[in-house]
Amino acid sequence: MTATPFETNLYQHLTPFFAEHGYTLLPEKKQYRRNVAIGFLNVILSSSFYGEETVLDVNFGCRNDQIEQIAQQFLNTSPDGRPDANTLISSIGKFNGFQYFRYKINSDEELAHSCEQIEQFFDTQGFSFLESACTLPSLDRLLNEHPNQPCQYVYNQVHRCYKGLIAARLNHNPYFDGLIDSYRHLLTRQTQNPYEQLNFERLIAYLQHYSAN
Repeated sequence: MTATPFETNLYQHLTPFFAEHGYTLLPEKKQYRRNVAIGFLNVILSSSFYGEETVLDVNFGCRNDQIEQIAQQFLNTSPDGRPDANTLISSIGKFNGFQYFRYKINSDEELAHSCEQIEQFFDTQGFSFLESACTLPSLDRLLNEHPNQPCQYVYNQVHRCYKGLIAARLNHNPYFDGLIDSYRHLLTRQTQNPYEQLNFERLIAYLQHYSAN
C-alpha cells in the first residue's frame, strides 16, 4: 500500500522517536510495532482527508498471543486479520477521557506540533501503559474490572466478552463463574444473533476444560 505524502511526512517526524523506544515502522499496516515475548505493542496512525484539512487519529494497544490464539478460534475475524488482531486498543483521546478527540492538521507547522504532542503523550503515559497492559494480570483487570459496563480499552464489546473471559481463565480469576453470567447478559444486549450466543457457549465449554501448560 502506497503511503500518501502526508503519511510520508508524518513518518519522517515520528520514526526516530519510536525507533528510540524499540518500535519499528510497518507502513503497510500504518503502525509502529514492538515485538515482545508475549505478543506485540503497537501505535496505529489513521489519517482522513477533508479538502485542505487532515484528521489524524492515534490508536495504541497490545496483543497477547496466548489470549488471541484461543479467541481467534471463536471470533469471526477474517483469516488474514488474525495475526494482527489487538487484544487491547484505545486512542489518545479516549485514554484521556475525550471520546471524539482527533488531531486536525492544516499545515506543516501544525503537523510538527501534533507530532510533538504525540511524543509527549507516549513519553509521559503511553509507553508505560503499554509496557504493563499486555501481561495476563493487567489484561484480566482492564477487561474485567467492570464487567457490566463497556470497556474503554476495546472497540468491539462483543469481542471483549470473549477476550475478557479468556484472560480471567488464564489468570485464574476467582470470579470466573460470575464473569460468565455477566458476559452472557452483555452479549444478549449487544447482539440478538443466535450464532454468536452459541459460539460464546462453545468458548465457555472450552475454557471450563482448558488447562494452561
